[in-house]
Amino acid sequence: MNSQDKRIPEDIAPEVLELASRYYAARTQSYSASELVAAGKEVDIPAEFIQQAILDVQVRHKQQQQQQQQLAHLHQRLLIVVTGVITALAVWSAWTYNSIQNSNSRVEAAWAQVENQLQRRADLIPNLLNVTQAYAKQEKELVSLLIRSRQAYLQATTPDQKGAATVQVNQAIDRFRDYASVNPQLQSSQLFTNLQYELTGTENRLAVERMRYNQAVQAYNQKIQSFPNFLVSNTLGFEKKEFFQATNTGIPKIQIFGE
Repeated sequence: MNSQDKRIPEDIAPEVLELASRYYAARTQSYSASELVAAGKEVDIPAEFIQQAILDVQVRHKQQQQQQQQLAHLHQRLLIVVTGVITALAVWSAWTYNSIQNSNSRVEAAWAQVENQLQRRADLIPNLLNVTQAYAKQEKELVSLLIRSRQAYLQATTPDQKGAATVQVNQAIDRFRDYASVNPQLQSSQLFTNLQYELTGTENRLAVERMRYNQAVQAYNQKIQSFPNFLVSNTLGFEKKEFFQATNTGIPKIQIFGE
């Protein structure tokens, strides 16, 4: 079958016609060297000048094409570099966020341990109340102070509120110890002795957990404030955390009547 008689699929026919029209337009809109020489003769331009002009224009167009290619290659390289930088920043930002979030989680876990010990101390208040009411029914002010301090702690929700409530708990416990120190009958009871041991153990554990919490806070604060981490921490809302200060620095001494 003659190649001209070969059937062309309908779906590519418009594309073939469009491309053929461009070829035809390019041919009809172009000139051969002889045509340009002939045109030059009409205006008395020698043929050698036409040939030289053709060469010069062709060289200039070639240089322009080379410059365009160089610009295109430069643009491509810049695009690759920019894409690489953006990707690297994205990876670094994700890694930094995860690192800060892990540090924040360690602070929260450490605070949970502090809360456990604070809660344990607050839970000893009812036992102190029982001892006070059993041996010192007239000490209504002490009983009221113990009750108020525990209620204040149970109502606290934030670390700052719990810290303030802990001050009240400490004051109530210190007031109870002061009263017990001048009450031989109370000191001689086994219940009081057991409470003293529990209070001392709780204070020791609280001191350890407070230290661990403050260490976690220090590491977290250093991480979010260091360069360039603060660029991520400030953008994502990570804020500096406060240390949990000790409201009483001494470990209570166990006093047993008769020693």
